[in-house]
Amino acid sequence: MDVEILSRIQFAFTIAFHYIYPPLSIGIGLVMVVFESLYMRTKNQEYHTLAKFWTKIFALTFGIGVVTGIVMEFEFGTNWAVYSRYVGDIFGSALAAEGIFAFALESGFLGVLIFGWNRVKPWVHLVSTIGVFLGSMFSAIWIVVANSWQQTPAGYHIVGEGLEARAEITDFWAMVFNPSSVDRILHVWLGAFLAGTFLILSVHAYYILRGRFVHISQKAFKITLVVATVFSLGQLATGHSSAEGVAVNQPAKLATMEGHFEASAPADMYLFGWVDKEEQKVTGLKIPGGLSFLLDYDFDTPVTGLNAFAEKDRPSQINAVFQFYHIMVAIGMFLILLTLYACYLWWRGNLFDKRWLLWTFVFTALLPQIANQVGWFTAEMGRQPWVVYGLLRTSEAFSQAVSANQVLFSLILFMFVYTLLFLLFVYLLNKKIKHGPYDDSDEDDRPLTKEITQIVTGN
Repeated sequence: MDVEILSRIQFAFTIAFHYIYPPLSIGIGLVMVVFESLYMRTKNQEYHTLAKFWTKIFALTFGIGVVTGIVMEFEFGTNWAVYSRYVGDIFGSALAAEGIFAFALESGFLGVLIFGWNRVKPWVHLVSTIGVFLGSMFSAIWIVVANSWQQTPAGYHIVGEGLEARAEITDFWAMVFNPSSVDRILHVWLGAFLAGTFLILSVHAYYILRGRFVHISQKAFKITLVVATVFSLGQLATGHSSAEGVAVNQPAKLATMEGHFEASAPADMYLFGWVDKEEQKVTGLKIPGGLSFLLDYDFDTPVTGLNAFAEKDRPSQINAVFQFYHIMVAIGMFLILLTLYACYLWWRGNLFDKRWLLWTFVFTALLPQIANQVGWFTAEMGRQPWVVYGLLRTSEAFSQAVSANQVLFSLILFMFVYTLLFLLFVYLLNKKIKHGPYDDSDEDDRPLTKEITQIVTGN
């Protein structure tokens, strides 16, 4: 394989691995704020216990997320030198803003969040929890702004020519609020909320099924279910808004996502299918004119297809983009139906009587993560052959001085190290989950534990 393909594989691998952890941190952080706020309002010790328990898991995901995120910044310079020169002014501003508004906020409150239990007043700890949560969200803002500028450049002009050309900011706020940034930030945030909330639902569903920490887990499950239901529905709205933006700003990507080839014709919406690039057709289950209706509320509205673009300006992996996009949509719809059904059972009073449903929640912790990953693959592969849409091709952006053997060696090394990191993460996460939400010092907080002990011992 050549340097371009190897560099793309390496960056895809490292960013996909990194992207496991920030969404978990953001989603868990949100529920931590909810638990701690409920403790402040009610003084119910169970909320305090839940907040402490999930703070430990938050710290684990946050730490690995920081470590793996640093690597990607070095890759810009080593593997993508032309790209780094081209977008340096844009990315420099966004990453500087992340350091000022995100990392400073997170680092300022992180020590109090982790080590401040019983050392500061409860309201001070709550403020620290909110500060760390907001810091993680602000971090996502600036990363997504930088990536969105690649998708829909705005607020810039080009200086120089050829390999020396670079983009410079002419309007900072036009760069920040480029045509796709707001939709994509909201979509990423909600995806992160779902990643964290479904991990929490999974763990507490497991406890309930095993008969451990049942009382506190039922309480945590119900609270988190409300959050997950709201944001599952919200993700449908942000996804639709993002698709409308893609139709306007990146029509070739939208055509790829739905396998639409005709230059200008009503477009079908496929529930699932398989794209034959050579024959220019899709085999699968579809709603005739469905994409046209979603975009313009008219089944006969023409939609720009792939044949409207020169072949060199189309994504090459059409079927892959199609599959990734439809996996994301299918998972999103499944999570909506699952959470709504669980809420219905809660209203009926038999939420925890359905063991099959609880087992479903145990395993659905993986689904938001998969949806987040394939969503990013859709966005990045659908933008090809451009690394900066309409301005810089991916084939022109990689480092000319790096050899294929060097990239391959570093890729193998990254895979080895990241595998060890992942195994360590799974081991520590499993250890904390097996231990449960109570510390030894929290023994008196366990509902009914003290009373049962007194009955059995007669004391």
